[in-house]
Amino acid sequence: MTRLQFSPLLFLLTGLLWLLAASVVGLALFLSMVLGQPIPAFLRQFHVHGALVGGVVQVIVGVMLARGERSNSHPVLFTAINVSAIGMLVGLRLGYSILVVTAGLLVLVALLSLLGDAIRHVRTSLVPLPLNLWFYGVALLALLGGMGVGEAMAMQLIPSGGIGHARLAHIHLNLLGFVTLTIVGTMHELFPTVLNGRLHSLFLARMTFALLPLGFLILVGGFLRTQLWIEIAGGVFILAGTALYSYNIARSWSDAGRPRKASADHFTQATFFLAATVITGLLVAMNYLPASPEMPTYMPFGKLHLVAYTHLALIGFILHTIFGALSHLLPNMLAVERAQSNKKRGQYVEELSSIVERWRSVQVGALSLGTMGLALVASLVWKYNLTSLRVQLATWISLGLLVLSFTLFAGKIGLLLARRPPE
Repeated sequence: MTRLQFSPLLFLLTGLLWLLAASVVGLALFLSMVLGQPIPAFLRQFHVHGALVGGVVQVIVGVMLARGERSNSHPVLFTAINVSAIGMLVGLRLGYSILVVTAGLLVLVALLSLLGDAIRHVRTSLVPLPLNLWFYGVALLALLGGMGVGEAMAMQLIPSGGIGHARLAHIHLNLLGFVTLTIVGTMHELFPTVLNGRLHSLFLARMTFALLPLGFLILVGGFLRTQLWIEIAGGVFILAGTALYSYNIARSWSDAGRPRKASADHFTQATFFLAATVITGLLVAMNYLPASPEMPTYMPFGKLHLVAYTHLALIGFILHTIFGALSHLLPNMLAVERAQSNKKRGQYVEELSSIVERWRSVQVGALSLGTMGLALVASLVWKYNLTSLRVQLATWISLGLLVLSFTLFAGKIGLLLARRPPE
């Protein structure tokens, strides 16, 4: 086996492949929902778990390995993650709970194997101890809790009356607790690197590292106690931490001269969607405050609205972040893998970076507008039915924009891989 076969680069590319495949399935699911056409339930499982386990988790691992100091070849870790993702999907499809549980445990073991690397990286990070250890510690506990709840659901250990709350806790523990906290923590160092500048304020970073985990713990406590006001209080802390984080990112971008490059554009858009997701989440929670006995919610909230809300995070925040990270990392990683001399490596990075920057505004704008279009479709159904021209037109335009962005990015990856170093 060559080094490339199990290098961090392979983790990133394989994770991206999982994400793109799951995204295509997700677009088909959204279209089927609007058109009222039935679609196999298994595709929903592939969309969710394929995107998160095979895609997001694998990209996070690839980024951690790329920034670490371990050996460049990780065949066992790569096999564990992808076998786990496939095993989980097969188990869910066939209803084999033991296979689902085993796959989940394998993912957990694979991630825990990187714990030492994560602690060593934290000790050399920009933000002094102990706040960043607290931050990543909560992210790790959230992962353990989310996986535990998922395993309990797979083994049918949770009563039918508690499945709804268990699923809610499972989603928030994994997405908000682990993925979001991990991304926010990493961005405090990665974004200044992309800008070739400095983080605007270490004080704001410390406050972010304090407020976000605290708000998350309060939110989970609200879920466990089924107390809506506690959930809203947790959301307020999360909103405060998100506001400080967003301001710090925006000022760092401004201090660096507002550079226009693909990675920076994706990261700034991701920050906007993180703030939009948190605000929308608070509004969703407040919508369930009892308005009157005759009207349990202020606004009707159905499956389509839930899809639009969750994808503000899944596409707007997470996918923008992944596209930004890959836009920054891939040219440098390919140059290290393929070019031997520093002179050739510098020329090669410039060539690859020029490919990344092609159609930058279209790629970034289409991803953002397509994501907001999903929210627009959900808003329109409050007034119009699904068969109306306005809803159908907004649906096709939104999906077209997302497909355009996915296609542009996938095409750039193909060009990057095909371009060889200069002789």
